[in-house]
Amino acid sequence: MIAYLDCFSGISGDMLLGALVDAGVPLERLAEELSRLPVKGYELTAKEVRRCSLRATKVDVVIKDSGQQETGRRRFGDIKKIVESSSLPGPVREKGLSIFKRLFEAEAVIHGGRYDRVHLHELGAVDCIVDIFGTLIGLDMLGIDTVYSSPLNLGSGTVGTHHGLLPVPAPAAVELLKGKPVYASDISFELTTPTGAVLVSSLAGAFGPVPEMRISKTGTGAGARDFGEQPNVLRIFIGSRVDRGDGGISVIETNIDDMNPQVYEYVMDKLFGAGALDVFLTQIIMKKGRPGIKLTALCTEDRKDDLIGIILRETTSIGLRFHRAGRKTLPRGIKPVETKFGTVNVKVIKPGARERRISVEYEDCRRIAEKLDIPLPEVMKILGSL
Repeated sequence: MIAYLDCFSGISGDMLLGALVDAGVPLERLAEELSRLPVKGYELTAKEVRRCSLRATKVDVVIKDSGQQETGRRRFGDIKKIVESSSLPGPVREKGLSIFKRLFEAEAVIHGGRYDRVHLHELGAVDCIVDIFGTLIGLDMLGIDTVYSSPLNLGSGTVGTHHGLLPVPAPAAVELLKGKPVYASDISFELTTPTGAVLVSSLAGAFGPVPEMRISKTGTGAGARDFGEQPNVLRIFIGSRVDRGDGGISVIETNIDDMNPQVYEYVMDKLFGAGALDVFLTQIIMKKGRPGIKLTALCTEDRKDDLIGIILRETTSIGLRFHRAGRKTLPRGIKPVETKFGTVNVKVIKPGARERRISVEYEDCRRIAEKLDIPLPEVMKILGSL
């Protein structure tokens, strides 16, 4: 199962927990699993609320023991001791600990010092531990193995912290979201919190529009405030990946109108050598009536970056486009066949269970024609009747 986080109003730990509970995670089971952490003095609650006329679930971590707040200034070693002494599954412990380590590392960058010596003031309290491990437990309960996210709305204005009034986004959130797509709206509020930032940046494998998926369930988690101009909620879409037939391919294209045509053969050879499934040229008419060539390369996703590098390096292109495309292919294979010219490789294609098409490999035909000094069309005609 995959999940998509729609962070149009940012993301926080309680919003993500609320979305998971709203999507079907039983609160009682979630609380039961969290009790395997040696953290006491809190209660997990959930209620239905309205945010700008939208129904959502608000999850809160209610501190029952005021003494728990005094232990909020925890170091990494304190968190590690709590996690390692828990009876949570190994993968959950390891993932949660790595997420907390990122938090401490971000704080160390901001305030200086080593990550294992800094304190987490706002982030070290019980609610942060519950938010992070509750999210990991909830994702596991729903069977979600891959998470995607939209770009993150950070909000604007200022936020009060232990260190005083700081601009939004908070420095820790900025550090944690390096390399991720973000934007700021004119809502004067901290929409993406450090806890939300570390969760989404640690869990999401990619950021962008909703991936191709079949949505089976959704959940809406509420933030603490109701802004009025837009709902302060986080939406989660849960479902399955769309079957792309044979797994899909990447299509890379660029338009070129200022390159010596002799270079194309060299570029095509380089692309094939780097793993391209196919490369072809299409004549096009560009702006102002200029004739041009559209260079297209097809490849598997893991070869895309290599092929893009070759095109930008070996041609006059200053930009290109790429997208994913579905693909369906017929079963096929290469079979050696004995002929009057010797052994040749024949491509056998099976459109149906009882059907078969054959195609002699061009390079074999060319080799025979050159070796025996026979016209190539004649060789292809003879072998084509196999």
